Amino acid sequence: MSLFGHPTDLNRQFIARPDAAKEDILYKWPDMTIRKLTQVTVQPDETALFFKEGKLAGILPQGRSTMDGALIPFLGDIVDWASGGNMYRAELYFVGTREFVSLPFGGPIDNIEDPETGLAVGLRVFGEYAMMVSDPTAMILKLVGTRQASNDLITDWAREQILKALRTSVVKKLTAEKWPVLGLAGRTADIEAALMADVQEPLAPYGLKITRLGNVTISLSPEDEQTLKGLRKDSAYTRLAGGFREYGVGAALKGIGEGAAAGGGGGTAALGVGMGLGGIVAGLGVGPSSGSAPNPGAGPAPGPAPGPGGNPGGNECASCHAPNAPGAKFCSSCGTAMAPKGVHCTQCGTAAAPGAKFCANCGGALT
Repeated sequence: MSLFGHPTDLNRQFIARPDAAKEDILYKWPDMTIRKLTQVTVQPDETALFFKEGKLAGILPQGRSTMDGALIPFLGDIVDWASGGNMYRAELYFVGTREFVSLPFGGPIDNIEDPETGLAVGLRVFGEYAMMVSDPTAMILKLVGTRQASNDLITDWAREQILKALRTSVVKKLTAEKWPVLGLAGRTADIEAALMADVQEPLAPYGLKITRLGNVTISLSPEDEQTLKGLRKDSAYTRLAGGFREYGVGAALKGIGEGAAAGGGGGTAALGVGMGLGGIVAGLGVGPSSGSAPNPGAGPAPGPAPGPGGNPGGNECASCHAPNAPGAKFCSSCGTAMAPKGVHCTQCGTAAAPGAKFCANCGGALT
């Protein structure tokens, strides 16, 4: 008599993926020994595979199957002859074939040069992907192996392959198209479409397929974003002002005005800076038309013929004694207001500004 009794006397066993494992991409049945005539149920959104000694033995169709070699020919290859032919010995895997959605991915891409500003910035990409198992056999043999594997093992590996492909594809796309980094949000659809083909190649040999990419966001660090916005603003204002120097003067004057309006305590300093900038502005109108910077070692630029006392046009700054163009209202060297000859404070000798009634240095009345 057989150790296990007559097959018809055996209690039939039922095998199916448990409810707690319904969301698993792969579920391995814990027992390698399966009785003859056991009922195995395979849901419509999964497939069941038998492996023996690291090789695929057979695949069960969807629905309910009876483990009987007369009905399923490949079962003859996994019979446990030690049981008298009443047992099958193999590893049984249930693999989900449906689409697994809302899987997150994200991480750094690379440093890239912004074509608009020329600044190198670091990019990060975030989004979601949907995946399905296109070849269960390849996934088990090449990725999972003969073990119980969690979803994280499969999805984490897939996410790394996606990021690896994105690092190459995104940089190549941005470089080829010369898209400004600050305008990438409007290119999301184009980026997603271009990346779909690129991410398939590294996953296909492992039996996985990316079905969708969504909510792809390419972002900058807050510091890089602030820097790019500042450079873009400066560039736009420089074009409006006609040059960087003019924009710098205007920005400084605007800052002085805002400080004075706010009632800051630096009114005297602001006045001095304002007078200096006034000299720069006045100098812009009489400087060389070529816009070339002065050469400090070349000495003062030639001006009008010296007037009385050896000063150009007779107009010398009373503060720093620098020569100035005739009619200049502020000294082009130190920014001090130019005073008409002979108008000086009778008490301290300080040159007075045009139309001044009191000395700016000692407060004495001017005659």
